[in-house]
Amino acid sequence: MKKYILFDHDGVLVDTEFWYFRSAERALAEAGFTLDKDQYLRDMARGAGSWVQARAAGIDDRTLVRVREARNGYYQEYLRTEAIEIDCVVDTLAELSTYARMAIVTTAKRADFDIIHEKRQIRQFMDFVLVREDYELAKPNPEPYLAGLKRFGATAQETLVVEDSARGLTSAVAAGIDCAIVRNEFTKADDFSRATYRIDSLSELKEILLRES
Repeated sequence: MKKYILFDHDGVLVDTEFWYFRSAERALAEAGFTLDKDQYLRDMARGAGSWVQARAAGIDDRTLVRVREARNGYYQEYLRTEAIEIDCVVDTLAELSTYARMAIVTTAKRADFDIIHEKRQIRQFMDFVLVREDYELAKPNPEPYLAGLKRFGATAQETLVVEDSARGLTSAVAAGIDCAIVRNEFTKADDFSRATYRIDSLSELKEILLRES
């Protein structure tokens, strides 16, 4: 029986994946470098971060410090100004909360997470949130989801992870937790062959929970 759900955040509860890429692309363009989206996605899938291409092209660390600061500023600008809602998330979470306890396990930094949720109603359904500052090793390492299990006092068998990326799927699989991949246009080319479930929207999670009960 699945009693607990650990949600990824970006791309699952809010539509931010593209804007994170766009902010890096914009900052690197100002440094004279064109970020290749397909390679970016491959790098992110293995947890390599946003700057692999730039380093390979010879951009030095001092420049990348400046680029990173610009990226962070652009990303927060987008979070405040762009439409990042995903349809029916709040209504779906309200319904799911009658079947399972829920939490968020995200690689988002606390400052970005707080901006996103200044005026949103998502957190009210969560027992807790783990952001990037709350653990040492990020996805695809299993540590974030293992920390989520520990916080709940749950077993892997009682828990379902909801993700949208290969990096997150790898983390869940390494932690021994079943993973449902929700469709996201930005990450749809990732390899999701190890996912337990593939869904088009969060509304399908209720059926999974009932099936597992």
